[in-house]
Amino acid sequence: MSWWRSHSVRLSLTFWNVAAMVVVIAVYAAGVFAFVSDYASRALDNDIRGDSQWATAMADTSPNGELKWFDDPLNFGADSPWLQVWCNDSSGCGPGQNTGDIVFRSLKATRNPIPGTERLVAHANDRVTSIPTTEATYRVLTTPATISVTDPQTRADVVNQVRTTKHVVIQVARSETQMRQYLSGLLAILALGLPIGVATAGAFGYWLARRALAPVETMAERAQLIEATNLHDRLPVTNPNNELGRLAVVFNETLSRLETAFEQMRRFTGDVSHELRTPLTAIRSVGEVGLRDRRDEQAYRGIIASMLEEVDRLATLVDRLLAWSRAETGQARMAQEVINLQVMAEEVLAHLGVLAEEKDQSLIVEQLGSPRALADRLVLRQSLINLVDNAIKYTPAAGQIRIRVSESPTAAMIDVTDTGPGVPADLKARIFDRYNRSDRRSGDIGGTGLGLSISKAAIEMNGGRLTLESTSAAGSTFRISLPRATAGHTQDRRKSVA
Repeated sequence: MSWWRSHSVRLSLTFWNVAAMVVVIAVYAAGVFAFVSDYASRALDNDIRGDSQWATAMADTSPNGELKWFDDPLNFGADSPWLQVWCNDSSGCGPGQNTGDIVFRSLKATRNPIPGTERLVAHANDRVTSIPTTEATYRVLTTPATISVTDPQTRADVVNQVRTTKHVVIQVARSETQMRQYLSGLLAILALGLPIGVATAGAFGYWLARRALAPVETMAERAQLIEATNLHDRLPVTNPNNELGRLAVVFNETLSRLETAFEQMRRFTGDVSHELRTPLTAIRSVGEVGLRDRRDEQAYRGIIASMLEEVDRLATLVDRLLAWSRAETGQARMAQEVINLQVMAEEVLAHLGVLAEEKDQSLIVEQLGSPRALADRLVLRQSLINLVDNAIKYTPAAGQIRIRVSESPTAAMIDVTDTGPGVPADLKARIFDRYNRSDRRSGDIGGTGLGLSISKAAIEMNGGRLTLESTSAAGSTFRISLPRATAGHTQDRRKSVA
């Protein structure tokens, strides 16, 4: 049963191939037999009619005036046709040959009389009739004929011979035995060829199915070896242009997506473990210090405040990790609306202005035109906050951060420019990677290394781009490019508000 299940497709293909071959061969054999049988039957009828025409042409008279067909009717030989001639002339057909009498019978007709032929004379209609006997089945043609013979009295006078006509009924017959033997032999050959053809078709079909499904078995064996630890393995692709090759390509693409998903899960687990360890350790350390000695209320308040500060940091980190995970898997949903970038830039300035003031930095907004973008407001605001917060961290005291909003014919743009140390050349290609903190620019300034990567993913989900436009020792410029809102979008938004 297990062998049948493991080879069910192969055996099914073989079975249907054999079934199709049985039908094809049977139909072909039946068609051939029917054609040959009809051809042989018509050939036999034609031979009988040929015998009748020959008998009509060979009629003659003897010196005494009797009708004859051979010089000696009993000595024509074994190959003589089966021939009977009946008189059908009111004036008689010769001496003693009246209407209804047999005037001639060949040797074969004498030796093998066919019963019932006399009944056909009265209804002579030039049709072939089958008459079965104990020995064989005969086909008899009864034809009325008018023959022209030489008058016996003028036979000797070649110049003045007189021809007379006589009305007779000619019967010729042939046996179906030879035709039936021929058809029986043909039927035996066809019947013998059917099982041979079916057996050959079955063997060839099984071999063909096995050969055709061999790549599937190879892919199945290779797929069984692929586990979570070796998702980089791929199925062999012999011909990517046929059906099995395309199946292998699709399966390999699925493995690639699965490998990417596993890798993202492993990285996410490692990221969480790496980033949560620090605040949890800090919370535990502060708690242990607080429990070590008896302290006053103010000291306990300070300890609790420190723990809450770490909890806030931990909550912020968890939110960012979840935001990254949703962005990476495409689960976050964007609400498209028309956004005035000038207003949003001023909101971010008001939100982060305190941080800039603590470092004696100037945070200004510049406007070129009236850019309006089509994006998700909350996601875009958080992305801009991440960029400005990153610029404040890396810009030294008394530095400057500029938020510049502008537009082009197809895009609305926000540039965030700082006066920090810039991005090292070897970090430019990895600046938007997770946990890629450019601490070498100005020492260890803290952070999770997720801000730029989350901002990039969020902006790309809004159909925009986040790029590092320029960087040098005098500072860096990051640009957000978003689809520009058209007049139609603005009008639709007004209608929805109304």
